[in-house]
Amino acid sequence: MDDSVIYAARAQVLADLQARGLCTPDSVTLLEEACSERRWWLQQWPDGAPYIAGLIAQDVQDGLADKFGRSAPEGLWPVCVTCPSGPVHTLHIDPDLGGPDPRWVCEESGTPVARLGELSHA
Repeated sequence: MDDSVIYAARAQVLADLQARGLCTPDSVTLLEEACSERRWWLQQWPDGAPYIAGLIAQDVQDGLADKFGRSAPEGLWPVCVTCPSGPVHTLHIDPDLGGPDPRWVCEESGTPVARLGELSHA
């Protein structure tokens, strides 16, 4: 199997973790675990390649929330910084199945914020 899809997805999620200051050992470990699990998934369903990046991002987001809880900053990755008021809230991957062409969307307003891997530009 060609791992380039996994490596590209890893790079995108890592860039977004870095963009929001959460490129920590815990988050990178969760990223590596998600990549490993999705590698198996991709071997079973090669046509799912367009969905891998978004699914890995969702896996890391869920893993951080499970590990730290939604009251800790680490558990709220990525926090929406585009809404000027209201409660602290996260972005989510759209479409829900992770692809194709996944993007981060504000969970409060539904506004697209950035493509996956491009949070540093948002």
